[in-house]
Amino acid sequence: MSKYDVIVLGSGPGGYVTAIRASQLGLKTAVVEKENLGGVCLNWGCIPTKALIKSAQVFDYLKHAEDYGLKVKEASHDFDAVIQRSRNVADGMSKGVQFLMKKNKIDVINGFGKLKPGKKVDVDGTEYSADHIVIATGARSRELPSLPQDGKKVIGYREAMTLKDQPKKMIVVGSGAIGVEFAYVYNSMGTEVTVVEYLPNIVPVEDVDVSKQLEKSFKKAGIKVMTSSEVTKVDTSGKGVKATVKTAKGEEVLEADIILSAVGIKTNIENIGLEDVGIAVDRDKILVNDYYQTNIPGYYAIGDVTPGQALAHVASAEGILCVEKIAGMHVEALDYGNIPGCTYCSPEIASVGLTEQQAKDQGYDIKVGKFPFSASGKASASGAKDGFVKVIFDAKYGEWLGCHMIGAGVTDMIAEAVLGRKLETTGHEVLKAVHPHPTMSEAVMEAVAAAYDEVIHL
Repeated sequence: MSKYDVIVLGSGPGGYVTAIRASQLGLKTAVVEKENLGGVCLNWGCIPTKALIKSAQVFDYLKHAEDYGLKVKEASHDFDAVIQRSRNVADGMSKGVQFLMKKNKIDVINGFGKLKPGKKVDVDGTEYSADHIVIATGARSRELPSLPQDGKKVIGYREAMTLKDQPKKMIVVGSGAIGVEFAYVYNSMGTEVTVVEYLPNIVPVEDVDVSKQLEKSFKKAGIKVMTSSEVTKVDTSGKGVKATVKTAKGEEVLEADIILSAVGIKTNIENIGLEDVGIAVDRDKILVNDYYQTNIPGYYAIGDVTPGQALAHVASAEGILCVEKIAGMHVEALDYGNIPGCTYCSPEIASVGLTEQQAKDQGYDIKVGKFPFSASGKASASGAKDGFVKVIFDAKYGEWLGCHMIGAGVTDMIAEAVLGRKLETTGHEVLKAVHPHPTMSEAVMEAVAAAYDEVIHL
């Protein structure tokens, strides 16, 4: 039986990062993976979707070339080539993880791993043991009873990335990150898209101002948005698909070629041996402490299978913290209140900290500042005036409570707010930090200035 210091079950952005950090710390490490290295994120999630989105953005530029004083005879797209480019990008990233495994002398064990008592993992009949076993098996598309996926007419995100034919009409059920990103991609390429959201606002975890702006931008782009609506029945017996949607005004039947179910995720914890080992679970989440230890010594869990936010960068941070604790380093528990969230539709969305409503609900006396990109020189020059930056500060101490952005490139801008909050900066310190001109990032400084009644360009 092969013996390791650490075995990681799963090689997504949680698993492979955990393994690399463990190896860096001198621990003999192995990764168990049943599919491709990189997990859902690199193969079926974060990376290939961004490749699709980039193709959609470039096509948007071509369609609006005249807005920039340019002439394009006829903008067209090759749907198969767009899909293939996305797959090629994903394959390249997966091969990059293979290289990192070899570079860091990490053994890759291919197959389905099942936990065993006594700090063991069974991989398709072969047993391996380790002093520490980290569960990082991730999650998959969740199915609703009223919306069973058949992989053809009712699909999840995997099928949405590899469709052979572009649908003329698509219904997207759910308006979280997955839903709105695919809605943007397919709408940009000419598919007639309808988004159905159960809650009153799309992207419901975001600040309500952000939700309203995205709905406005989507409608301008030709995407139909139905909020406070629920798909209660689906009929796939005909050529296409019919969805019965319950709305505040009554029932409505929508017809389309395909339905994309984007109603959240379900953790991959079935049949991996949790019951055999006695690891505690609440619903479909593995219970862990601040250092990702389960109730059974020697077994740990990180990423989507735990109660924290189901985000790639969260899984990576948790894995690093977990193995650093294993290696005896002094570590601080992760601050889940300072985790940035990013959505890559167009316009992009990025946020961190409390929304305005959350800050009020928690009893803060707040200062709120908002700066629209319509007043930004760089945004005007770029032809990207949709959106804004919104900041929320505690009026008493100047603490940066929240930052919410919607606009071009904001997913690359949010790190300023994350770092500022980590370093406990105040609004006045942000104001005195000179921001470069002309940039989109100036909007952060201007929004802070607006919160303190010092804004220049409004």
